[in-house]
Amino acid sequence: MRIDIVTLFPDMFTSFLDGSLLGAARRAGLIDVRLTDIRGFAEGPHRQVDDRPYGGGPGMLLMPGPVVSCVEAVQADEAAPGRAFLLTPGGRPLDQSVVEELASLERIVLVCGRYEGFDARIGKTLAAEELSIGDYVLSGGEVAAMVVVDAVARLLPGVLGHAESAGQDSFSGADRLVEGPQYTRPREFRGLAVPEVLLSGDHGRIASWRREQAVAATEKRTRPHANHAPSHS
Repeated sequence: MRIDIVTLFPDMFTSFLDGSLLGAARRAGLIDVRLTDIRGFAEGPHRQVDDRPYGGGPGMLLMPGPVVSCVEAVQADEAAPGRAFLLTPGGRPLDQSVVEELASLERIVLVCGRYEGFDARIGKTLAAEELSIGDYVLSGGEVAAMVVVDAVARLLPGVLGHAESAGQDSFSGADRLVEGPQYTRPREFRGLAVPEVLLSGDHGRIASWRREQAVAATEKRTRPHANHAPSHS
């Protein structure tokens, strides 16, 4: 799978792409992640990529010219263009089903926002979809792009050491359950013991217990918080 990341700050991705499972997957040819700097497509002596919004308001917007030119050049780099996504708080919420959808594609293009966001004509010109990793505001789309890449990479064949690992993660499978509690050595830690069922060797009982715990954890997560405060954007 090929993932193109279009950004003003490609250096932010260096250690992320080279480390851990993702770095090993890239070196093995299981995933191809490429970075392209938007500023390389800006015009003028100052390579300007942002400007003030029409109608007034705080902050600056990414200008359509450099972003569109950059993405079009990236898309032309291969016979089959990828599905393009603008990373923005107002986009389609990223959940495991969306991750699975993305992982089934041959190629995606992630466009990282900055400043106060994108000029609205960028998405229309590129026929790009919008994607959000949550209802909060970040300084830019780079961290969001890392989240997408990491989540997608885990589902690609051969990336994880154990073939069943991804299928047992939280939100995977038909029920989309949160993973329940897990334990490793020692059997007791500061008065807290590993549940006896996990030591029984009875795989049927263990599977039933794990599902019960997953259901309980999922219900707890979706239960409204008594002291929930209003959100701020």
